[in-house]
Amino acid sequence: MELTEKTLSSEKIFDGVILHIRRDQVELPGGGRSVREVVDHPGGVCVLALDSQWQALLVSQYRYPYQRVVREVPAGKLEYGEDPREAALRELREETGATPGEFRSLGELYPSPGYCGEIIHMYLAMDLTFGESSLDEDEFLNVERIPFEELVEQVLQGEIRDAKTIAAVLKGKLLLNL
Repeated sequence: MELTEKTLSSEKIFDGVILHIRRDQVELPGGGRSVREVVDHPGGVCVLALDSQWQALLVSQYRYPYQRVVREVPAGKLEYGEDPREAALRELREETGATPGEFRSLGELYPSPGYCGEIIHMYLAMDLTFGESSLDEDEFLNVERIPFEELVEQVLQGEIRDAKTIAAVLKGKLLLNL
């Protein structure tokens, strides 16, 4: 069965600094019509960084939409057209001061495919060396190290709720056979 929807028209309804929202009229595979509201987002990156003692680097920062501090792997927003690998290396260095000797992709994550076009590029960083962090002006966070096995357990117990962190940790666990 054909599943593709055809865009008939598109209207910008919000044009923000990071987010852009549009309302599209679509033709459904069966011939009917519907409306799709879509959030356009430049995408992001996240890094599961493990030091030589198999400790993961996590950052804690206040996340305004949830009105709470959230623990997550280092991450950041892409600029439109920016290379995800370079952005991930930059974010890791800025937030934690770490530079990896080994760096590989863990794939992509679609955080909310029902309404948002954001793609998060996930990476694994190991063989870390450390220098100074250099946070953005509007960035306030704490960095902590946690044994990777303890982090996996926190993910499984629901103590870690951030989707990109959950995905990166579980993929890292399977890939590393730890």
